[in-house]
Amino acid sequence: MPPQILVVDDEPDMLQLLKRSLAPDLNCRVETASSGEEALHLLSQQPFDLMLADIKMPGMDGMALLEMVRKSYPSLTVVMMTAYGHIELAVEAMRAGAYDFIAKPFEHDTLILRLEKALERNRLIQENLRLQTRCRDSFSFQQMIGQSPAMQRVFETIQMVAKNDLTVLITGESGTGKDLTARAIHALSLRNKGPYVAVNCPTVPENILESELFGYKKGAFTHATQNRIGLFQEAQGGTIFLDEIGDVSPSIQTKLLRVLQEKEIKPLGDARSIQVDVRILASTNQDLKAKIRRQEFREDFFYRLNVLPIHLPPLRERVEDIALLTNHFLEKHCTELNKPHKSVSPELMAIFKRRYWEGNIRELENIIIQGILFSPEEVIRPQDVGLQAGEKITASFDADLKGLPYKAAKEKNLQHFNDAYIGHLLTECDGNVSQAARLCGLERQALQQIMRRYGIKADSYREA
Repeated sequence: MPPQILVVDDEPDMLQLLKRSLAPDLNCRVETASSGEEALHLLSQQPFDLMLADIKMPGMDGMALLEMVRKSYPSLTVVMMTAYGHIELAVEAMRAGAYDFIAKPFEHDTLILRLEKALERNRLIQENLRLQTRCRDSFSFQQMIGQSPAMQRVFETIQMVAKNDLTVLITGESGTGKDLTARAIHALSLRNKGPYVAVNCPTVPENILESELFGYKKGAFTHATQNRIGLFQEAQGGTIFLDEIGDVSPSIQTKLLRVLQEKEIKPLGDARSIQVDVRILASTNQDLKAKIRRQEFREDFFYRLNVLPIHLPPLRERVEDIALLTNHFLEKHCTELNKPHKSVSPELMAIFKRRYWEGNIRELENIIIQGILFSPEEVIRPQDVGLQAGEKITASFDADLKGLPYKAAKEKNLQHFNDAYIGHLLTECDGNVSQAARLCGLERQALQQIMRRYGIKADSYREA
């Protein structure tokens, strides 16, 4: 289908001239509007690939039209026309979101060249949006996104554990998506018509957590002026999610162990127990086995929780998902913040792919939001989010290696090193293994052998 161009000018002769000259030379269809109001009406009736609009018009001028278009049609490419005496207006229009401006009177060949570039820019934007939609549809799962083998295994595990009623323990660093995982299990379970109750355990003081979970009877303590049901009773017939279970005290662990074993609770101040029909999901970012060795976590409680374990990989171990997640957050937050669609520069994407990401997906999302708000252009660059193109990897392995045997700790350290070092090489070489091998002084076959051992795929570092 040929490109659709909308030309907006209050001079009828200029409209006719542009319609006759642009259609054959750009192999496009041209619609004309003699005012900003008419242009907005046409935009609401059909899609356009490009709008060419005059700045100086009676009534709604080009600047007001541009503002309306940026709000309602953020992906539409706009080129402004102005007389030589109003160049400063054209510069202001570009700051407001126009792609380019052309000064009148213009040479026909120059006009065609500039509009060809504008149409190419629009084509790339539309192709990128189509790719984002395709990727979102192909690699999204219950609001979780990932094409990496590690995340595909997580999705498969969620589907397997969701259909039964056993307890699930979700482990992983902060920001890896434990809450989304719990919600996905509930949504796919036979309990999805029942309530889903999430409890962030560390945020509730210990002396209050017990009464919140199990409820209390009137007079159980000072200010207990009436009966109150607990969160377990609120979740009756559904799912309760105990987030960061590793932070609860041993006394609460003992009471939760009773719930897991007997499927019953005892409200504070009540002499009798109450049966509950609730599935329990729990999560932690801590090493519970190390806490057991330090006698900070009950071993019997751990094995009752860890019936069906799911481990979420950190972002640095799923580099091939970073571009996918970046596009998802750009689309989501540009819409929510009412900003025109933005993209990240190749330099910033290279930093993303070699960054350690201590805050994982949550940290990436926060940086994307900063970029949308603070970048003055449509492309987010490293300086817009306080990063430097030559930034070194900030890696701290102490938390990862704590409690591991020497060989396991060494292997995990080597995994981190190779992910970072080879990932940086492949990023610089756009996924070209031969070029990366030359840069690091290895034979191509030797580098490929290392990549296979540590699960590093060159395709993940090739820019689309």
